[in-house]
Amino acid sequence: MLNLFSKILIDRIWYSKNIFGLPLIPFSFIYIFLIKLRKIFYQIGLFSTNKPNTPIIVVGNITIGGTGKTPLVIWLASYYKKLGYSPGIISRGYKGKYTSATKLVTINDSPVLVGDEPLLIKRNTNCPVIVGRDRVNAAKEIIEKHNCNLVISDDGLQHYSLGRDIEIAVIDGQRRFGNGHCIPAGPLRELKDRLDSVDLVVSKYHAKKYEYKMEYIYNDLVSLNNPEKTMPISGLNSKKIHAISGISNPENFFSFLRSKNFELLIHEYPDHHIFNESDIKFNDNLPVVMTEKDAVKCFDYVNENCWYQPISVKLSESFIANLNKILGKLKDG
Repeated sequence: MLNLFSKILIDRIWYSKNIFGLPLIPFSFIYIFLIKLRKIFYQIGLFSTNKPNTPIIVVGNITIGGTGKTPLVIWLASYYKKLGYSPGIISRGYKGKYTSATKLVTINDSPVLVGDEPLLIKRNTNCPVIVGRDRVNAAKEIIEKHNCNLVISDDGLQHYSLGRDIEIAVIDGQRRFGNGHCIPAGPLRELKDRLDSVDLVVSKYHAKKYEYKMEYIYNDLVSLNNPEKTMPISGLNSKKIHAISGISNPENFFSFLRSKNFELLIHEYPDHHIFNESDIKFNDNLPVVMTEKDAVKCFDYVNENCWYQPISVKLSESFIANLNKILGKLKDG
């Protein structure tokens, strides 16, 4: 509950016009100085950058919290598999409790061990996925041990120790950059001009000039009790449902459900929340609907009333053309 309260408090300071973040601005200047100094150290070679001899695509953002990186990583991996590549995905595995330097993710792994997002990526792509706090080691391992000829880094825009060929920044087209301040006064990890140096900027929901729009497609519901069972959301047997979310910004998920004329009993938890049985079981027979990211943490507690809402993303032809153009130049040397 404390984490949820902190999330609400931070969101109200960072993503609305108010004076409460003003006392934190001097600390933001210190933060900006430190990140600029760190970047200079990489540029002059004081900190080393290692670039494996394999194309590296980094998908990241410049704000704290979710922007849609993971669905885009899944799209990229699936797209390049169709083109004949053997992509591998590396991730830090945020909040994962693995103790080894790296860990190969399997479909049967616990999200507590490897993190919810790497497990979600594995389940959706069946590509090699490795979590590791040192992204250089993770990249080398996935190339050498799993014969990957393309590496996609889920997050890592600010991890300059790993060299990269393509940088894709993802932003939330609705919330954008909040109040425009860096941590701790605002949500920015880096100043907005960082976007000038990336190869492609993808914006979820709404795109401005020089950005590529990423649309969410809500697919049929999937039963947690039997993943082979799917149905359109209109097939739910009640117009009142339990809506569960443990993601960074669930408002669009809730809005989608409301657009289908459901009355929502909302159960909102912090991002990366580890669920227990009481979080998703209630003393009624109403349907329970959650995001797919939450579902990977709930399979042990499910019943026939539990469903998850899978999403896929749609990118423009111009995004695909420019992405292939960049990668084509790499192949041509």
